[in-house]
Amino acid sequence: MPVAPVLIVCGIALVDAFGGSGMFWLPLLAAGPALAASTNGPRGVLCVGFLATVLAATLGVREAGPGHETAAVLSALLAVTLASALASSLRGRRERVLDAVRSVAEAAQHAVLKPIPETVGPFRVAVRYSAAAAEARIGGDLYALVPTPHGVRLIVGDVRGKGLPAVEIAALVLGVFREAAYDEPDLLAVVARIERSLARNLGPDDFVTAIVVGHPRAGQLEVVNCGHAPPLLIQASGDVTAVEATRPAPPLGLRALVDEPPCLEILPFADGDQLLLYTDGVIEARDRAREFYPLAERVARHASGEPEHILSAVHDELLAHVGGRLHDDAALLLLRMQDVAEPGRAASQASETPRTRVTAASEPERAGRAAAVLASGLGR
Repeated sequence: MPVAPVLIVCGIALVDAFGGSGMFWLPLLAAGPALAASTNGPRGVLCVGFLATVLAATLGVREAGPGHETAAVLSALLAVTLASALASSLRGRRERVLDAVRSVAEAAQHAVLKPIPETVGPFRVAVRYSAAAAEARIGGDLYALVPTPHGVRLIVGDVRGKGLPAVEIAALVLGVFREAAYDEPDLLAVVARIERSLARNLGPDDFVTAIVVGHPRAGQLEVVNCGHAPPLLIQASGDVTAVEATRPAPPLGLRALVDEPPCLEILPFADGDQLLLYTDGVIEARDRAREFYPLAERVARHASGEPEHILSAVHDELLAHVGGRLHDDAALLLLRMQDVAEPGRAASQASETPRTRVTAASEPERAGRAAAVLASGLGR
């Protein structure tokens, strides 16, 4: 029901009826159907236009009698109503097309960036992802976490560029990573396989910054940083430190520029410790004063919370920092080593409270459709 347009039409009619100003206000009745076109379908527009025409005819005949002036007002109202109904129909068609595109994009992202369970092996995991193209909900940041015979392994990366070309590269990296993570016992071999695949498929100006992490044994993590922002180690004591690479490596796809291979870092990781991986869309987000988002400082405020609550708080503060709209893709992945008593507590919490993570549509048929769409797109 077009409530606002009807109220506007009735308000104009009342002003004209009791204002004693002749037919001065009657042409403004055309605002009713014009406004209805932006919020309602053609039927609602026609209803508002019919109401406006009836009121204009009644008031016009009462104030000026039948004549050219009344006929002109009625003709204008009829023309505006028909044009508004057509515009409303076209708007509705475009909205349906956009909804279909959003659905496919959302399902494609869901197929590429597969949902990560809250518990994987000895870890509790939380993820937040926001694409710069909010209407499409898809971008060039990538992440994956898989349990393998060689321990839990994960990757977080950022493809140069945005849009569908970046999504194609992200899908390629994730596909190679998921396969190599199972096959290769050495984490550096996993990185080498991704590098070889990108060397065959990337353009001369394309590259991917990434961090690959493995958990081969209790008490430590293996970290390979390929030109990516350093992850943050959140110790059980609450201290937050950046894990800088001792020997920086170039991004994936640019290995040919240097002779040295990437370096494998060994990171102590005890019970209760957390590792936050992120993309540059987080730390390069600016506020109105052009100040960068202080990620380490904000994470330290919430370090004592649950992984899901930490990322929820950080993500909300990030959006508030930039004024509600990110200008680059942003991904956050938080990994926590569970305490001995924590798995039972986490299971009870999962049964008592619903998940707060915002995820894409998860119906099997939607994921299958997205896989088909993505495969056809990559084939082109």
